Amino acid sequence: MKKYMSLVLFAHSIFALPFALIGFFLALQTTAHTFDWKKLLLMLVCMVSARSAAMAFNRFLDRDIDAINPRTAMRDIPAGRISPKNAIGFTFFSCLLFIAATYFINTLCFYLSPVALFVVLFYSYTKRFTPLCHLVLGVGLGLAPIGAYLVVTNQFNIIPIFYGIAVMCWSGGFDIIYALQDEEFDRSHGLNSIPAYFGGKIALHISEGLHVLSFVFVLLPMFYMTVGWFYYIGLLFYGTLLIYQHRIVSPTDLSRVDRAFMTTNGIASVIFAFFYLIDIVFLT
Repeated sequence: MKKYMSLVLFAHSIFALPFALIGFFLALQTTAHTFDWKKLLLMLVCMVSARSAAMAFNRFLDRDIDAINPRTAMRDIPAGRISPKNAIGFTFFSCLLFIAATYFINTLCFYLSPVALFVVLFYSYTKRFTPLCHLVLGVGLGLAPIGAYLVVTNQFNIIPIFYGIAVMCWSGGFDIIYALQDEEFDRSHGLNSIPAYFGGKIALHISEGLHVLSFVFVLLPMFYMTVGWFYYIGLLFYGTLLIYQHRIVSPTDLSRVDRAFMTTNGIASVIFAFFYLIDIVFLT
């Protein structure tokens, strides 16, 4: 189990999971639906299984690339800790678990489950033909608040879509920062990324623009629902941490990329979700 958790980088669930919780409790806040433990647990199963499928498939598909990249050569498949056969088997198991969980949620989630899986699995191919691969990753993560809202309501709404776009821009932006580490490797091996295509300096400006858009889209829900002071505090922390990660990374100094990528963004999502949930408590 430890090996498979390493394979799918289970700790990185911290990025989208808080926004999934926002989508779930947003549905309870803005509609007449009541809290249901079964739906919450099924939503969490969907989150974990979809992300596990995406990461395992990414590691399987990129195993030969990872083996020749000094930064990734010690990942589980190139290092021999998990075989390619077991990785693809784990991918299929995670996909089936995801589809089964949606079956017990509602009809709309079940019918859309292949679409969601296609998006999160397709991302792994994109670096082979487009530098927009970061945004495809963002779309996959951005499904979290939208899907969680559907779990409760079985219908679409504009507010979770705002949060979904915010997550898309946010995660696409920080994935560009992460990709700075492989700029030269990607360019020399014919792989596509925004840093490899535009260079590090322009890539960071694109990342900044995406993070500005992300902040705008977490502002927009305020015009469609009632929020309190805790929401504003969460926004302040979120915006500050977006700015902070750009202050500690430059094209000539990548020593703090891990802090910008994992630590800062993990804290940003958790703190924003925390203040969102506290805001709901005080409003009710």
